[in-house]
Amino acid sequence: MVREENMTGTENMNGTGSVNRSDELIFFVNGKKIVEKNAEPEMNLLTYLRRKLRLTGTKLGCAEGGCGACTVMLSRYQTHTQQLTHHAVNACLAPLCSLHLVAVTTVEGIGSVARKLHPVQERIAKSHGSQCGFCTPGIVMSMYALLRTNPKPTMADMEEAFQGNLCRCTGYRPILEGYKTFTVEGGCCGGRGRDNGCCMTNGNAQEEPSENADDSSSSLFNAADFEPFDPTQEVIFPPELMSLSKGQRSSSLCFHGDRVAWMQPDSLSEFLQLKWKHPEARIVTGNTEVGIEMKFKNMLYPVILAPTFIPELNAVTHTEDGVVFGAACTLSHMGEVLRQAVATLPPHQTEVFLAVLEQLRWFAGQQIRNVAAVGGNIMTASPISDLNPVFMAAGCKLTLMDKDGSRVVQMDDKFFPGYRKTILRPQEILLSVEIPYSKKSQFVSAFKQSPRREDDISIVTAAMSVTFTPGTDSVEGLRLSYGGMAPTTVLAKKTASKVLGRRWGEELLEEVCTSLAEEMTLDPSVPGGMVTYRRTLTLSLFYKFYLTVLQKLRQQGVGVDEVRSDCVSATEIYHPETPSSVQIYQAVPEGRSQDDVVGRPVMHLSAMKQATGEAVYCDDVPLYENELYLSLITSSKAHANILSIDTAAAQSMPGVVSFLFADDVPGSNATGPIAYDETVLADRQVTCVGHIIGAVVADTQLNAQRAAKAVKIQYEELQPVVTIQEAIAAQSFYEPIRTIQRGDLEAGFKQADHILEGEMHMGGQEHFYLETNVSLAVPRGEDGEMELFVSTQSAAKTQSLVAKALGVPANRVVVRVKRMGGGFGGKESRTTVLSTVVAVAANKLNRPVRCMLDRDEDMLITGGRHPFYGKYKVGFMNSGKVVALDVSYYSNTGNSMDLSLSIMERALFHMDNSYNVASVRGRGFMCRTNLPSNTAFRGFGGPQGMMIAESWMTDVAQSLGRPAEEVRRLNLYAEGDATPFNQILDQFTLDRCWDECLARSQYEERRAAIQLYNR
Repeated sequence: MVREENMTGTENMNGTGSVNRSDELIFFVNGKKIVEKNAEPEMNLLTYLRRKLRLTGTKLGCAEGGCGACTVMLSRYQTHTQQLTHHAVNACLAPLCSLHLVAVTTVEGIGSVARKLHPVQERIAKSHGSQCGFCTPGIVMSMYALLRTNPKPTMADMEEAFQGNLCRCTGYRPILEGYKTFTVEGGCCGGRGRDNGCCMTNGNAQEEPSENADDSSSSLFNAADFEPFDPTQEVIFPPELMSLSKGQRSSSLCFHGDRVAWMQPDSLSEFLQLKWKHPEARIVTGNTEVGIEMKFKNMLYPVILAPTFIPELNAVTHTEDGVVFGAACTLSHMGEVLRQAVATLPPHQTEVFLAVLEQLRWFAGQQIRNVAAVGGNIMTASPISDLNPVFMAAGCKLTLMDKDGSRVVQMDDKFFPGYRKTILRPQEILLSVEIPYSKKSQFVSAFKQSPRREDDISIVTAAMSVTFTPGTDSVEGLRLSYGGMAPTTVLAKKTASKVLGRRWGEELLEEVCTSLAEEMTLDPSVPGGMVTYRRTLTLSLFYKFYLTVLQKLRQQGVGVDEVRSDCVSATEIYHPETPSSVQIYQAVPEGRSQDDVVGRPVMHLSAMKQATGEAVYCDDVPLYENELYLSLITSSKAHANILSIDTAAAQSMPGVVSFLFADDVPGSNATGPIAYDETVLADRQVTCVGHIIGAVVADTQLNAQRAAKAVKIQYEELQPVVTIQEAIAAQSFYEPIRTIQRGDLEAGFKQADHILEGEMHMGGQEHFYLETNVSLAVPRGEDGEMELFVSTQSAAKTQSLVAKALGVPANRVVVRVKRMGGGFGGKESRTTVLSTVVAVAANKLNRPVRCMLDRDEDMLITGGRHPFYGKYKVGFMNSGKVVALDVSYYSNTGNSMDLSLSIMERALFHMDNSYNVASVRGRGFMCRTNLPSNTAFRGFGGPQGMMIAESWMTDVAQSLGRPAEEVRRLNLYAEGDATPFNQILDQFTLDRCWDECLARSQYEERRAAIQLYNR
């Protein structure tokens, strides 16, 4: 049977899923109707906005929904509720084909410098919340989406809205300060009053720090200058779109691309028929997992089924046993329903709900939760899932269905038979999940341990449920579920079985911990590492659960041991305090001219444009008519000879124009910011993973990247040197070895009452500028002239190295840098590894060539902050005065010198930090290793030098048993002292700064309070 034509009038799929042609995709962007007749299933909204519609305010930061730079707002008219919904989403993950009858609002759609800024845009700019500005449009849209759903949010609401947004420049303080003025706790009302009158008279005024004698100030902006926010004046939902939404007869859609077919059924029966016909098809709702698999794991799914709007999959039903959620319910919606249940049901019934809500607090960011489905979370079968342990510990029931019928299974250890596998048959779908009510004698807790609390993947997750015989502490049932301890989510069944009928006390605790240590084992080579830590977590998380249950049993009147006062904090659920901050600076004296800006908090000159998306970054430059795209071919080996390069498969791929290898460099293949110890393109040997071997040039980014991955390279592997310790053992150092020395070291150590030796290791750091490396090279047609648009901190170095690679005078190369989306030193020299290759390609083909690295590519080929290892020997007196110091610094330099010599010199200049040591020697060794060359980073070696200095100073204080601040104060430089590099310290105020810091921070009072608390 052929289905009725849908509202677009194009032919649609029939009951078997066969199609004749793609349907029309209709959606609105900033109020403008878009009709896409050839929607590409593999294209995401971000690419469409930037490349098709030229709306470049929405930025690409990570391409995996982790940074929020691409945040936009999606609005839908829900026909079943007759309500509008507004959600912030990641445009980098939102499939274009999922947007039928959706209104998309980007940062350009809410305000502009030319017309008028929206208050959200104005306040982030005027409160100094936009610095490099690359993250600003995403942050603006997260706040805007929040205000569209909640015009008077709390600070907690605002913090939650920003969980999925990263800012690399500001530290978030000015963003939160500026946007705090929108919240119910908000700042000054600007003299316009609020519901309760002026904030200065109703007790809601912001607390200001007391003015000090030095005329300090802390007001960075005046809220009275802000335009008032009126939620009734927002852009309306397009009336035509509302009419289309109400009038559609069928939402069944099909879109055909070059490799993928996207099918969107509008009924459960049709969905089951399609799944029966295409058992290998992937089911997509939020695309938060499949999108990443296709982008980063090169997965190809020829058929995608999108059942997002099938009523049965979105239904929420309250039953006698619990709440049943359709598998397509988003995590945000599930959280809303469970919060409402917690507020209305008796507490003893909501233990499981609270555990789910606790995990949702830390589950990804708001943009992900707004689209990710509960069914997708289960079916992804991640071994480190946040929610699956809760569902397993609670014994949730899952309804599975195919066209022949349905079955109900309990979520237990049999549901995941292997890594990323479930017991569902290929033709089956997950229809719903039932989250049960808890019993009066049941207690449930959930835990997540990750490197950071918000929006981070787990190290170990756990959920625990215990049921007691009513009125006693006798265990009737125990379920301990863990993620991160096996290839699947697991139940500790052996441990649980040992304590049935036992009393909840110290003996049970000891028994469980012993049994868990035996049951929860990990292979030393397990992915993710941290074996000892993860095994320890299984025990410590149970201990938290044990104490929590103990406390709840006492509250119910059961006679169990009382939780000791020093352990009570382990039972408390973490709730962060509302951020508060003060930035203090010296006030400008009265009467000084307004034209004199020194000392005044002046707004960033481009802040307004950055907040509206009008600021042009390198990749925002419009496409040239005959522009090509370049993708890099990089080494997968740390140290190897290249035996062969096979481009045959890549050459036959669509859109490929040319390949680039070392022989194609017309000038010199030798390059480098100081020493020419690198290559533009690897010649016969690679010296790190990510070493650029060649490049593919194609008509689009997608075609270039696919072809680059198809190039096959054979290697003869050589022994790599990776760590500082390996370099020391192999004596693998760059020359020269720098030394700074003052005084008689031998005499100094003889004079000392005490001598101690120590060492310190410091890891590296990724720059994580929000805008990855990007270059656009445009040949100018005569005498080898080339114009480049580059995101770089060093236009001059880019010019000279591009000219060297092209074999032309430097005056033939023009480099333009309008602005950067962050740099932090990472774009001081390493940008040339990309810009030289792009320029060579443009020169070879005589056509404009562009390349913006994906986040994973950028992190692969560029280095970061230098890891350091410091060894020190320090001599000091009984008083704490340091008289002799011998310190050696080792930096992991990488596979080329880059700026490492200057960085090591800087570290040596800081080897004494702020301390006067009479006899001192510092030596700096640059370790040659097979890692991408490490480079400039904020501080440029200074932080490493100072950190090691503070390490030996702390060791001195601890060895003498004296307060660290006293020993530090004793050793500080004074006026007229000389440094080891013979600088005389004139007009020196370090002692005043030190005393002022102690006084302002109330150091003594805080320390006394801490000592009192820890007695």
